[in-house]
Amino acid sequence: MPRHVGIIMDGNGRWAAARGMPRSFGHKAGVEAVRRAVRAAGELGIEYLTLYAFSSENWSRPAEEVHDLLGLMKFFITRDLAELCANGVRVRVLGRRDGLAPDILGLIETAEGRSRDNTALNLNIAFNYGARDEIVRAFQRLAARQAETGGNVGDIDEAAIAACLDTAGLPDPELVIRTSGEMRLSNFMLWQAAYSEFVFLTCMWPDFDKAWLEKALEEFASRARRFGGVSAAKEIAL
Repeated sequence: MPRHVGIIMDGNGRWAAARGMPRSFGHKAGVEAVRRAVRAAGELGIEYLTLYAFSSENWSRPAEEVHDLLGLMKFFITRDLAELCANGVRVRVLGRRDGLAPDILGLIETAEGRSRDNTALNLNIAFNYGARDEIVRAFQRLAARQAETGGNVGDIDEAAIAACLDTAGLPDPELVIRTSGEMRLSNFMLWQAAYSEFVFLTCMWPDFDKAWLEKALEEFASRARRFGGVSAAKEIAL
Protein backbone atom coordinates (compact mmCIF):
# COMPACT_ATOMS: atom_id res chain seq x y z
CA MET A 1 0.00 0.00 0.00
CA PRO A 2 1.53 3.35 -0.98
CA ARG A 3 1.63 5.97 1.74
CA HIS A 4 1.04 8.82 -0.70
CA VAL A 5 -1.19 8.75 -3.78
CA GLY A 6 -1.53 11.65 -6.21
CA ILE A 7 -4.45 11.87 -8.63
CA ILE A 8 -4.75 13.96 -11.78
CA MET A 9 -8.51 14.28 -12.02
CA ASP A 10 -9.27 14.40 -15.74
CA GLY A 11 -12.28 13.91 -17.96
CA ASN A 12 -15.06 16.04 -16.48
CA GLY A 13 -15.73 17.89 -19.72
CA ARG A 14 -15.73 14.82 -21.94
CA TRP A 15 -17.93 12.96 -19.45
CA ALA A 16 -20.48 15.78 -19.65
CA ALA A 17 -20.24 16.08 -23.45
CA ALA A 18 -20.95 12.36 -23.84
CA ARG A 19 -24.22 13.02 -22.04
CA GLY A 20 -25.11 16.12 -24.04
CA MET A 21 -24.51 18.35 -21.04
CA PRO A 22 -22.34 21.45 -20.46
CA ARG A 23 -18.88 21.16 -18.92
CA SER A 24 -20.19 22.60 -15.64
CA PHE A 25 -22.33 19.47 -15.27
CA GLY A 26 -19.19 17.35 -15.44
CA HIS A 27 -17.35 19.50 -12.91
CA LYS A 28 -20.22 19.17 -10.43
CA ALA A 29 -20.18 15.39 -10.89
CA GLY A 30 -16.42 15.54 -10.39
CA VAL A 31 -16.91 16.99 -6.88
CA GLU A 32 -18.92 13.91 -5.95
CA ALA A 33 -16.03 11.77 -7.21
CA VAL A 34 -13.70 13.76 -4.96
CA ARG A 35 -15.85 12.83 -1.98
CA ARG A 36 -15.78 9.16 -2.97
CA ALA A 37 -12.01 9.25 -3.46
CA VAL A 38 -11.36 10.83 -0.05
CA ARG A 39 -13.60 8.33 1.73
CA ALA A 40 -12.06 5.40 -0.15
CA ALA A 41 -8.52 6.55 0.62
CA GLY A 42 -9.35 6.69 4.31
CA GLU A 43 -10.99 3.27 4.26
CA LEU A 44 -8.01 1.71 2.46
CA GLY A 45 -5.42 3.14 4.83
CA ILE A 46 -3.73 5.63 2.51
CA GLU A 47 -2.00 8.28 4.61
CA TYR A 48 -1.63 11.06 2.04
CA LEU A 49 -3.89 11.87 -0.91
CA THR A 50 -3.09 14.74 -3.28
CA LEU A 51 -5.74 15.82 -5.77
CA TYR A 52 -4.92 18.06 -8.75
CA ALA A 53 -7.97 20.31 -8.57
CA PHE A 54 -7.06 23.51 -10.47
CA SER A 55 -3.84 24.15 -12.33
CA SER A 56 -2.17 27.53 -12.80
CA GLU A 57 -2.88 27.05 -16.52
CA ASN A 58 -6.62 26.66 -15.94
CA TRP A 59 -7.02 30.44 -15.72
CA SER A 60 -6.82 30.49 -19.53
CA ARG A 61 -10.12 28.58 -19.80
CA PRO A 62 -13.35 30.47 -20.60
CA ALA A 63 -14.28 32.89 -17.82
CA GLU A 64 -17.58 31.12 -17.14
CA GLU A 65 -15.84 27.78 -16.64
CA VAL A 66 -13.21 29.32 -14.35
CA HIS A 67 -16.01 30.90 -12.33
CA ASP A 68 -17.73 27.52 -12.02
CA LEU A 69 -14.52 25.78 -10.93
CA LEU A 70 -13.77 28.39 -8.29
CA GLY A 71 -17.35 28.19 -7.07
CA LEU A 72 -17.11 24.42 -6.72
CA MET A 73 -13.87 24.75 -4.75
CA LYS A 74 -15.59 27.12 -2.33
CA PHE A 75 -18.68 24.90 -2.17
CA PHE A 76 -16.60 21.79 -1.42
CA ILE A 77 -14.74 23.43 1.46
CA THR A 78 -17.84 25.11 2.90
CA ARG A 79 -20.04 22.02 2.76
CA ASP A 80 -17.55 19.26 3.53
CA LEU A 81 -15.10 20.77 6.03
CA ALA A 82 -17.11 19.68 9.07
CA GLU A 83 -17.35 16.10 7.79
CA LEU A 84 -13.66 16.03 6.90
CA CYS A 85 -12.70 17.20 10.38
CA ALA A 86 -15.08 14.70 12.01
CA ASN A 87 -13.33 11.93 10.06
CA GLY A 88 -9.86 13.09 11.08
CA VAL A 89 -8.87 14.50 7.69
CA ARG A 90 -6.23 17.20 7.59
CA VAL A 91 -6.60 19.61 4.66
CA ARG A 92 -3.61 21.28 3.06
CA VAL A 93 -3.72 23.40 -0.11
CA LEU A 94 -0.72 23.42 -2.44
CA GLY A 95 -0.11 26.15 -4.99
CA ARG A 96 0.42 29.88 -5.44
CA ARG A 97 -1.73 32.01 -3.13
CA ASP A 98 -0.80 35.56 -4.01
CA GLY A 99 -3.48 37.00 -6.26
CA LEU A 100 -6.27 34.74 -5.03
CA ALA A 101 -9.57 36.42 -4.15
CA PRO A 102 -9.91 37.18 -0.41
CA ASP A 103 -12.92 34.90 0.00
CA ILE A 104 -11.10 31.89 -1.46
CA LEU A 105 -7.93 32.64 0.50
CA GLY A 106 -9.99 32.93 3.68
CA LEU A 107 -11.64 29.55 3.08
CA ILE A 108 -8.25 27.92 2.45
CA GLU A 109 -6.82 29.32 5.67
CA THR A 110 -9.93 28.28 7.63
CA ALA A 111 -9.81 24.73 6.26
CA GLU A 112 -6.12 24.36 7.06
CA GLY A 113 -6.48 25.91 10.51
CA ARG A 114 -9.50 23.86 11.62
CA SER A 115 -8.05 20.58 10.40
CA ARG A 116 -4.42 21.12 11.40
CA ASP A 117 -4.38 18.57 14.23
CA ASN A 118 -6.17 15.77 12.35
CA THR A 119 -4.15 12.64 11.63
CA ALA A 120 -6.36 10.00 9.96
CA LEU A 121 -5.75 11.19 6.39
CA ASN A 122 -3.73 14.04 4.91
CA LEU A 123 -5.72 15.53 2.02
CA ASN A 124 -3.66 17.85 -0.16
CA ILE A 125 -5.54 19.91 -2.74
CA ALA A 126 -3.36 21.26 -5.55
CA PHE A 127 -5.14 24.52 -6.34
CA ASN A 128 -3.73 27.28 -8.57
CA TYR A 129 -0.84 24.86 -8.77
CA GLY A 130 1.79 24.23 -11.43
CA ALA A 131 4.93 22.21 -10.74
CA ARG A 132 7.25 24.49 -12.70
CA ASP A 133 5.89 27.51 -10.84
CA GLU A 134 6.33 25.63 -7.57
CA ILE A 135 9.99 24.94 -8.38
CA VAL A 136 10.59 28.57 -9.37
CA ARG A 137 9.07 29.76 -6.09
CA ALA A 138 11.21 27.23 -4.20
CA PHE A 139 14.39 28.62 -5.73
CA GLN A 140 13.23 32.16 -4.98
CA ARG A 141 12.83 31.16 -1.32
CA LEU A 142 16.26 29.54 -1.36
CA ALA A 143 17.84 32.62 -2.90
CA ALA A 144 16.23 34.84 -0.25
CA ARG A 145 17.50 32.57 2.53
CA GLN A 146 20.98 32.50 1.03
CA ALA A 147 21.00 36.29 0.91
CA GLU A 148 19.90 36.51 4.55
CA THR A 149 22.34 33.92 5.91
CA GLY A 150 25.27 34.52 3.60
CA GLY A 151 25.26 30.89 2.48
CA ASN A 152 26.96 29.68 -0.67
CA VAL A 153 25.82 27.68 -3.68
CA GLY A 154 27.44 24.53 -2.31
CA ASP A 155 24.95 24.52 0.55
CA ILE A 156 22.07 23.82 -1.84
CA ASP A 157 21.15 20.14 -2.13
CA GLU A 158 18.02 18.11 -2.81
CA ALA A 159 16.89 18.35 0.80
CA ALA A 160 17.21 22.13 0.78
CA ILE A 161 15.11 22.38 -2.39
CA ALA A 162 12.48 19.93 -1.11
CA ALA A 163 12.15 21.97 2.08
CA CYS A 164 11.12 24.99 0.00
CA LEU A 165 8.49 23.24 -2.11
CA ASP A 166 4.76 23.44 -1.39
CA THR A 167 4.98 19.81 -0.26
CA ALA A 168 7.65 20.43 2.38
CA GLY A 169 7.29 17.81 5.10
CA LEU A 170 5.26 15.41 2.95
CA PRO A 171 6.55 12.11 1.55
CA ASP A 172 6.87 11.88 -2.22
CA PRO A 173 3.96 10.10 -3.92
CA GLU A 174 4.71 6.46 -4.63
CA LEU A 175 1.72 6.31 -7.00
CA VAL A 176 0.30 8.87 -9.41
CA ILE A 177 -3.04 8.10 -11.04
CA ARG A 178 -4.55 9.87 -14.03
CA THR A 179 -8.09 9.25 -15.22
CA SER A 180 -9.64 9.59 -18.72
CA GLY A 181 -6.96 7.60 -20.55
CA GLU A 182 -4.60 10.55 -21.09
CA MET A 183 -0.95 9.72 -20.42
CA ARG A 184 0.88 12.84 -19.31
CA LEU A 185 1.71 14.67 -16.08
CA SER A 186 0.34 18.09 -17.10
CA ASN A 187 2.76 19.96 -14.82
CA PHE A 188 1.85 17.96 -11.71
CA MET A 189 4.47 17.30 -9.00
CA LEU A 190 7.40 17.12 -11.42
CA TRP A 191 9.98 17.12 -8.61
CA GLN A 192 8.12 14.83 -6.23
CA ALA A 193 7.13 12.23 -8.86
CA ALA A 194 10.71 11.43 -9.88
CA TYR A 195 10.29 7.80 -8.78
CA SER A 196 6.52 7.50 -8.70
CA GLU A 197 4.68 4.66 -10.39
CA PHE A 198 2.10 5.88 -12.92
CA VAL A 199 -1.26 4.26 -13.52
CA PHE A 200 -3.46 5.62 -16.30
CA LEU A 201 -7.11 4.66 -15.96
CA THR A 202 -9.66 4.71 -18.78
CA CYS A 203 -12.52 5.97 -16.60
CA MET A 204 -13.50 9.63 -16.66
CA TRP A 205 -13.08 11.37 -13.32
CA PRO A 206 -16.83 11.63 -12.51
CA ASP A 207 -16.99 7.80 -12.66
CA PHE A 208 -14.06 7.33 -10.25
CA ASP A 209 -14.88 5.36 -7.11
CA LYS A 210 -13.34 2.96 -4.62
CA ALA A 211 -13.29 0.12 -7.17
CA TRP A 212 -11.18 2.19 -9.57
CA LEU A 213 -8.82 3.19 -6.76
CA GLU A 214 -8.44 -0.46 -5.79
CA LYS A 215 -7.70 -1.32 -9.42
CA ALA A 216 -4.88 1.25 -9.46
CA LEU A 217 -3.53 -0.05 -6.14
CA GLU A 218 -3.52 -3.61 -7.50
CA GLU A 219 -1.49 -2.45 -10.49
CA PHE A 220 0.91 -0.63 -8.15
CA ALA A 221 1.33 -3.75 -6.00
CA SER A 222 2.29 -5.80 -9.06
CA ARG A 223 5.29 -3.62 -9.89
CA ALA A 224 8.88 -3.88 -8.66
CA ARG A 225 10.13 -0.47 -7.51
CA ARG A 226 13.91 -0.34 -8.07
CA PHE A 227 14.75 3.38 -7.83
CA GLY A 228 17.43 2.99 -10.50
CA GLY A 229 18.77 -0.28 -9.10
CA VAL A 230 18.19 -3.93 -10.00
CA SER A 231 15.54 -6.04 -8.30
CA ALA A 232 16.50 -9.19 -6.42
CA ALA A 233 14.43 -11.25 -8.87
CA LYS A 234 16.39 -9.77 -11.76
CA GLU A 235 19.70 -10.55 -10.09
CA ILE A 236 18.66 -14.18 -9.57
CA ALA A 237 17.58 -14.44 -13.21
CA LEU A 238 20.94 -13.12 -14.33
